[in-house]
Amino acid sequence: MATIEVEPIKPYIGGIVHVDRSALCDKAVVQRCLEALEDRGVLVFPRVGLNDKEQLAFTDSLGTRVNFTRRVPGANAAEPGVYKITLDPKINNQPEYVQGTWFWHIDGVTMNMPPPKATLLTARRVAPKGGQTEFSNVYAAYEHLPDDEKDDLAGLRVIHTIVASMRSVIESPTEEDFKRWSMSAVTEHPLVWTHASGRKSLLIGSHADRVVGMPVPDGRALITRLLQWASHPDFCYRHKWQEGDLVVWDNCGTMHRVIPYDATSGRAMHRTTIAGVETVQ
Repeated sequence: MATIEVEPIKPYIGGIVHVDRSALCDKAVVQRCLEALEDRGVLVFPRVGLNDKEQLAFTDSLGTRVNFTRRVPGANAAEPGVYKITLDPKINNQPEYVQGTWFWHIDGVTMNMPPPKATLLTARRVAPKGGQTEFSNVYAAYEHLPDDEKDDLAGLRVIHTIVASMRSVIESPTEEDFKRWSMSAVTEHPLVWTHASGRKSLLIGSHADRVVGMPVPDGRALITRLLQWASHPDFCYRHKWQEGDLVVWDNCGTMHRVIPYDATSGRAMHRTTIAGVETVQ
């Protein structure tokens, strides 16, 4: 029987998984990984060195695969179902999608579908400077709010748009930019997501545009304060990539962002995604 050990990184987030790569798709290992993902939010498999077919196989063992970025440059660049994240202009002529990840976000929130359950990311080439990925446990961020603030947030709803997430990336968007971004929906979600498990998490990020029924500056100020709160070191883990690292994270219970890196660095990451099974409510 395969052995697997999950070593906690910080009290509220992160776990290093010690397991033989040949055993990743064993049923017992998969079940332990799913349990650890719920508990730790982010799982690190140091320098496990999966190729695309192995990463796809592990993805499929964890859940149903989905490729929600198939229209974005870099989709299927390596293997069908694999999204190659790079600023290499030969592959990516629309860098704003990658640069937008330099701000806190949750994948898939601006689409008319359940947000992806989890994301798998393998480092193929790392940047010499920058390029680390930060994760925030938005379950823990909500759970540690004072009770009176939780009461204030109850029932609030937020409008999410890709245009909001692009404000910090493109200074003067063109009509072509808006046309390209129109593939994503304008969605409305509760500020506090009550999951099927009964746990609650903050649903925020750079895509959170405004709070329904609240003056725009007031709502945006609230979102900013919550982002700052969720960025507290107690709730966060910064991963410094090494080539071959695999990181898996709970996309519904964590936010993530990337430390900026130079476009000429050659940084290349291969991403696969597990479809969501839970509608936001």
